[in-house]
Amino acid sequence: MKKSNALALIPIGVFVVFYLSLGVIFEYVMKIPMGFYSVPVVVAFLVALFVAVLQTGDVSLDEKFEIMGKGAGDKNIITMLIIFMLAGIFVGVVGRSSAESVAYFMLSVTPPRLAVAVIFIVSCFVSTAMGTSVGTITLITPIAVAVADSSGFSLPLCVGTVVGGAMFGDNLSFISDTTIAACNGQGCKMKDKFRTNVAVVVPAAIITLALILTLSMKADITESISKEYNLLQIIPYVLVLISGILGVNVFITLLIGIASGSIIMLAAGDVSFVELMANMGAGASGMFETSMVAILVACLCALIKHNGGFEALLTGIRRIFRGRKGGQLGIGLLVGLMDIATANNTVAIVMANPIASEMAEEYGISKRKTASILDTFSCIAQGFLPYGAQILVALSAVSTLGYELSAFSVIKNLFYPMLLLLSSLIFIFIIPEKKK
Repeated sequence: MKKSNALALIPIGVFVVFYLSLGVIFEYVMKIPMGFYSVPVVVAFLVALFVAVLQTGDVSLDEKFEIMGKGAGDKNIITMLIIFMLAGIFVGVVGRSSAESVAYFMLSVTPPRLAVAVIFIVSCFVSTAMGTSVGTITLITPIAVAVADSSGFSLPLCVGTVVGGAMFGDNLSFISDTTIAACNGQGCKMKDKFRTNVAVVVPAAIITLALILTLSMKADITESISKEYNLLQIIPYVLVLISGILGVNVFITLLIGIASGSIIMLAAGDVSFVELMANMGAGASGMFETSMVAILVACLCALIKHNGGFEALLTGIRRIFRGRKGGQLGIGLLVGLMDIATANNTVAIVMANPIASEMAEEYGISKRKTASILDTFSCIAQGFLPYGAQILVALSAVSTLGYELSAFSVIKNLFYPMLLLLSSLIFIFIIPEKKK
């Protein structure tokens, strides 16, 4: 085993300092909207990678590239990249109107008093089907604002409900980039991670729904909202969800969604063939940065591991976290802290993956449990970040419609992430994973 070397972890510190410093300057000094997301994360990782290359002094430059090549060429990394592309194409095909159809259909068949509960259910469904929390928030927040405006429900409650529901799907979806990163990084099947995850998230979602219904009963409701919808556009989402739950291979699941979505969009005349191809390309291109981050992190971690950084980190973790339960909490805190530093749960998971794998082996934690913890704790942290994309996008959508809302008024109404944290801790310390 490589000798422990804490200095090998310096590149991670370089990345965090570089990224956070620029983010703070852009966001709070230069007052750039969504300043943290104006920081070129790929450039930040390249700087960290350059530092790691300089640190690796015991081998030649060619051997350094060989080490990085083995890290980036890992089967799980390649699989992750291809799934990222297919997931992007699927979202590009189904587009905005499909998600809106789900929302307006549900609102049309339920009483006005249940509107906020419907928003939560729709946000959960759409984010699980689309695999994107930011996309869900972009699509559903204007509907939530309309509900608050016409029905009398609190605007922070409606927007917080959308963000909470969006994080549900980001954590659970078969085609979410966080799920893809966690499962492929740990080398476990998505259906196994799903079964482990669903036991944790469903109780939190049910209690959240009950809490929303309780608050809804106290509200002074005036009227409901309605808009035209097309039920055919919901079919691709349903097919993807069913295929995923049945354990169909994720590649087949995504191809089913892409094929069905393309046929429906073309048959309904919503897009031309040329527009459909352009949407596919745009969807795939939207995954470029995420894919590049996965490659750069794989190269970076390969060098850090070669230099003994992971062994040093594990040595420190062993002193703080003891036993299997402590190891699980350690993995959760690790990815949560990385998410706070990067404000991106996918990047946090990709960075934490190799370290979490070592910890899982050290503490005897299964691959599916490790993937579940990585995904869940990263989504919990991301949901609460006032400078995270989810809350910033929600506030931007509200502002565009002529309303003002603070990040902390939304955070106070994030019932689902709060309950998900509680549920996760219960499943770590009180309800242990069954051993096979």
